[in-house]
Amino acid sequence: MTKLFATRLALAATMMLVTPAISAQQDDAAPPAPKPGKPINTGDVLSGELNAMKVRDVKNAGKRVAMYQITSEPRRLPAPNGLCNLETGPETFQLVTSSDAQATQLKSFVGKEISVKVDEVACASDPGQMSEAVITKWSLVKKQ
Repeated sequence: MTKLFATRLALAATMMLVTPAISAQQDDAAPPAPKPGKPINTGDVLSGELNAMKVRDVKNAGKRVAMYQITSEPRRLPAPNGLCNLETGPETFQLVTSSDAQATQLKSFVGKEISVKVDEVACASDPGQMSEAVITKWSLVKKQ
């Protein structure tokens, strides 16, 4: 009986020593780092799903306004913005509307795939921005 107990104890001790070594080997094979997205420059077209959110406008005494955002593949911004302190670049882009006409134009495309020509883009920096990057000047590209 004692010999059987000693054999099991030795087997358990061996397993405890081997298991951390096996898990350490598995940790060394970490997945490769994600690749940065392709670059987006002035004049390029950005495509993705259009989302709308109601946010409080800090400039208009907390009035709720619509904020529009495109969710796309990761993209690199031109220098000095680069990757916006992200590994792959931003995937969400806020579309800043400069007129009621632009806001009305976007409202009909919420939840759908759209394309916009980017004229000015930068990393998000102001408090309250819900996207990783902001497109301040843009125009809607008509699909054929």
